[in-house]
Amino acid sequence: MNRGKNARRAVAVFGLSATLAAVATAHAQTWPAKPVRILVGFSAGGPTDVVARAFADHASRALGQPFIVDNKPGANTILAAEAVAAAPADGYTLLLGATNHTMIPALYSQRVKFDAVRSFAPVCSLAVSPTVLVVGPSMPVKSFGAFLQAVKAEPGKRTYATPGSGSSGHFASAQFTRLTGTSMNHIPYKGAAQATTDLMGGQVDSSFATLGSVLAQVQSGKLTALAVAAPKRSALLPDVPTFEEVGVKGYTADAWYGLLAPARTPPEVLAVLRRAANEFAQAPATQEKLRSLGMEAQNTCADAFGAQLAREVKLYGELARALDLKTE
Repeated sequence: MNRGKNARRAVAVFGLSATLAAVATAHAQTWPAKPVRILVGFSAGGPTDVVARAFADHASRALGQPFIVDNKPGANTILAAEAVAAAPADGYTLLLGATNHTMIPALYSQRVKFDAVRSFAPVCSLAVSPTVLVVGPSMPVKSFGAFLQAVKAEPGKRTYATPGSGSSGHFASAQFTRLTGTSMNHIPYKGAAQATTDLMGGQVDSSFATLGSVLAQVQSGKLTALAVAAPKRSALLPDVPTFEEVGVKGYTADAWYGLLAPARTPPEVLAVLRRAANEFAQAPATQEKLRSLGMEAQNTCADAFGAQLAREVKLYGELARALDLKTE
């Protein structure tokens, strides 16, 4: 009798599993069946927006449905991240996040309605860019040594622009002042494009910016690059030394740009997105485009990307406490 019941139970479980598998397969074959929205927490024109639009163009062609970039700046990308975390987990609302996503918990723990790791399903990181120290016309120095001398001569007077309080540029700048024992005045903006415009206009002195956000201005001579926060020199700026070379030991700062979906997004939808992300990263046209923007294609996906997010949340929490970073 028991054997009969167990057999019937096994058949029922097998049948349910087969049904779920069939539904999943059907879902994967039909997704996307309508336009997909990619939210970006910065204004148009910055590096996060550029990566989002490049991927959206690729995914639209590869998957046969429009992928639409929706810029939703504000609160250091919190507004965009909250909207995606609260969206239906069906793959039709995605987030193109950046490094500052993992910095948010350390700075806004009392006002954030999502968990930077658990509220999202990690799809893939798509690109990475090093941080570079650049100066504008209000600080016409030509070397890192001259910059450091000027900053030390007027503690707290020289300014640096960032895409926002708690952004990757904010952390990179604060870490620099800590390592060099200097004091500078932080001027936060609502995105990299606006910060770069004011830097070129002389409203601020300097910026610890992602290379992707200032490469064109450096190449045109509108901004001067003094040092790169990377283990080796950038092939795009071969004459610009690393911070290690100019004596700031152990100072590196990379910015990543990656795709996140709401938690509990079906695995089969994530698989489709990851295949598209892999094709995007491997495409010679993508690699050439990103290099021209000061970035490198990257394809860290699924659990590996999720583990990276968790590590960074911990790291930036420790750094924020050590540096006593506060948001304005």
